[in-house]
Amino acid sequence: MDQPIDTPEQRSEVPLGEPQIPSEPAPPITSRFLYVDVAALRAKQLRRGARPRLGDEMHLPHKAERVAMEEVRRGLVYYDVPEPKGIAESRG
Repeated sequence: MDQPIDTPEQRSEVPLGEPQIPSEPAPPITSRFLYVDVAALRAKQLRRGARPRLGDEMHLPHKAERVAMEEVRRGLVYYDVPEPKGIAESRG
């Protein structure tokens, strides 16, 4: 399954305890299925204690799923799409 990822540059620049906000937005997601997968994985991270990347813009408490969807929509969540197994095996 696709995993939202953070770049190494982000990990070294962000002070401990602050949410990691990418310096440039992630590429836009054109597939609704990919959007749902990335948002669901980010919501899982939020439910397990990850800090929201929206900052002070969300004043009222919101469900993790809504926060995750907004973060993905704004390009605040990086993601990685692995190549299908059939394509990867034929190259190697």
